[in-house]
Amino acid sequence: MALIFFPKQSIAQSIDASSTTLTLSIPAGSLHDAISQIEEQFGVKLTVDPALLQGKVTFGLSGDFEIQSALNQLLENSGLQAIQQAEGYIIAVQPAASGAESVVTLPSIQVTADSASRYAVVSTNTATKTNTLLRDVPQAISVITNELIKDQSIRSLSDAVRYVPGVGVSQGEGNRDALVFRGNRSTGDFFIDGIRDDAEFFRDLYNIERIEVLKGANGMIFGRGGSGGVVNRVSKQASWDPVREFTFQGGSFNQKRMTADVGYVINDVAAVRLNALYEDAGSFRDGVSMERLGISPTVTIKPTHRTKIVAGMERFHDDRTADRGIPSFLGRPINVHESQFFGDPKRSNANIDVLSFNSFIEHKFDSGVTLQNRTNYTTYDKFYQNIFANSQAFSGLVSLGAYNNVTSRDNVFNQTNLLYSLNTGPIAHTLMAGIEVGRQETHNQRRNGFFNNDESQVNLRVPLSNPVTNAPVGFLTRDTDAHNRSIVNVTSLYVQDQIELLPQLQLIAGVRYDMFEVNFRQRNADRAHLKTRDDLIAPRFGVIYKPIEPISFYASYSQAYVPRAGDQLTSLNVTVDTLKPEKFTTLETGIKWDIRPDLALTGAVYQLDRTNVITADPNDPTRTFLAKGQRTEGIEISLNGQLTSDWSVMGGYAYQTGEFTSEIPGVAKKGTTVGELPRHTFSAWNRYDITPKVGAAVGVIYRGEMFASADNTVRIPDFTRVDAALFAQFTKRFRGQLNIENLFDANYFASVHNNNNISPGSPIAIRATLIANF
Repeated sequence: MALIFFPKQSIAQSIDASSTTLTLSIPAGSLHDAISQIEEQFGVKLTVDPALLQGKVTFGLSGDFEIQSALNQLLENSGLQAIQQAEGYIIAVQPAASGAESVVTLPSIQVTADSASRYAVVSTNTATKTNTLLRDVPQAISVITNELIKDQSIRSLSDAVRYVPGVGVSQGEGNRDALVFRGNRSTGDFFIDGIRDDAEFFRDLYNIERIEVLKGANGMIFGRGGSGGVVNRVSKQASWDPVREFTFQGGSFNQKRMTADVGYVINDVAAVRLNALYEDAGSFRDGVSMERLGISPTVTIKPTHRTKIVAGMERFHDDRTADRGIPSFLGRPINVHESQFFGDPKRSNANIDVLSFNSFIEHKFDSGVTLQNRTNYTTYDKFYQNIFANSQAFSGLVSLGAYNNVTSRDNVFNQTNLLYSLNTGPIAHTLMAGIEVGRQETHNQRRNGFFNNDESQVNLRVPLSNPVTNAPVGFLTRDTDAHNRSIVNVTSLYVQDQIELLPQLQLIAGVRYDMFEVNFRQRNADRAHLKTRDDLIAPRFGVIYKPIEPISFYASYSQAYVPRAGDQLTSLNVTVDTLKPEKFTTLETGIKWDIRPDLALTGAVYQLDRTNVITADPNDPTRTFLAKGQRTEGIEISLNGQLTSDWSVMGGYAYQTGEFTSEIPGVAKKGTTVGELPRHTFSAWNRYDITPKVGAAVGVIYRGEMFASADNTVRIPDFTRVDAALFAQFTKRFRGQLNIENLFDANYFASVHNNNNISPGSPIAIRATLIANF
């Protein structure tokens, strides 16, 4: 009788696996694959006769389970049972109805499990829309876990990605999240639970369980966008694991923050959860402050073990100073004190109100098919205004400009997926097919500023010795300013097959069709009215080879398109040509090695080509240019997890080069280096638990020299920043931590937007946090 011995996991400490509870999300499908995931996530070794599993499927798992209850549910209706013996578990045939013994006794095995890793995860639902081991996904993925968010006291996406190789932080004109994925800046490739969340604002993480950063073109999974990479936030949901956690934080520059995370189990069918936030903070920058608050309730209902319904909403408000940083002088950031504001902080502000409703429904049929439906409706109302440096310094003077912008947007997206696993002879398939429909309606108006009641005075020159102005500023919408209404309708169809040809060889193939319609109307100037339709095909193909179970080598090809929509249409001189979508093509190969279940090493080599590129004028962000092409190439290495039972790590290294493959008239020559792309970046965060109640951490971030923009005239110097933290468990219910940013008070520049908007990095900053659990 042939047996399957699932690979034994290296462990730091043997414990009774039956007492370990894990949150599991295993889709319906092959019983063999499901048991493999149980082995992977609990860190156990299992032995089973392969004939018993041949052709059998499971309804899957979702929730919190001990190993015995997880195995029992997986084996439901399979005719098999999990039996615990003196030293382990066996899977065998259930006794016959007559009561006669039919259990074949196999040699007992030792069941062991290790403590959950703080910084490593085993699987993801985001990259393939099926629950897939990370090492079986043919692309580079970085996951920022909830434990890492807490340990680093992360409050923003910019903070979250600083230890992610291949991803940089852009300034976003001081009013929005902006990241640089493999040399491609984006303000729209943001998703929450796999649904587009592309309005321009600063997101908070108070209601987020983890953050997934997927690098490369992701059009097959995410549709439009997904260009150089995407960030998907996985939200906290109500579950049957009660939680009552409150945090209180205070720190440098008058920072005050409070959060609450409260979950309650109503009964076996329903559970609720509430996350809430309030923060009020100043800044090391003169006159800069922010205030934000949010509330996010969710309810989860399980009318049967095969059906799950999750409903939630969020109300979020963010009000802050719009800080555009400092200008440049002679090709470098100007030498002023890090706190110096340029413009007027009192009349530079950004505020947004977000109201979101969402639902998720999942049902597992007797046939093994899983049906999922996710709906999201979100409305965004944003206003921002800034008076800022819009030129390089010259002869002791700098020019200021001003404008404001109001944007309202309504997003509606509905996504339906069907999942099914089957075998065709010796070949196993995990099939996924879906449809997504969405509508976005955006109203936008920009008003340019003029100084001293003179409509012709759109710039004001001020001395570097006093670059803050009190001059009167008026605002009006000119014919050249955006005053638009756009409606975007998208209908998408997609299908994917994850194929296991052999235990060592897997393929993934998928394709997505997007029908993308834009109805754009200009409300000023010549009142242009344009309608376009794009029929886009985004393929994805990958091959995974595993010479042994913990190691996979992969190669992949993927494409994505970015049609002009939403925020892009607020800054373009819109014509039929500019409405043509950008195209992104990624070739990537790499290795993933699960050194242990709680320690993962990954490496990737990639080439990313971008065509029909829109590039902002380095000195006038209101002007944009079309470039034919851009290419980025790079190498990424990352390590996440537990080096020892007490030592947790996250970090990596990236080497990247990028250039324009065609001339941009008036801006850059062919071969010019892509802006905001340092050649070398390195990061490493280490936490060591000295005792069960006391721990410490240190982090190092290095970013190499880079150009501020496409014209390569302004260089941003390299820097090394050191962070640190201390952790203490005071009592069973109370713990505290102290986070120190920029421990050695290095002078550096954190991000840029163009040659004239460069953000100084914070000097040493300390935050103390008290966490209470009841």
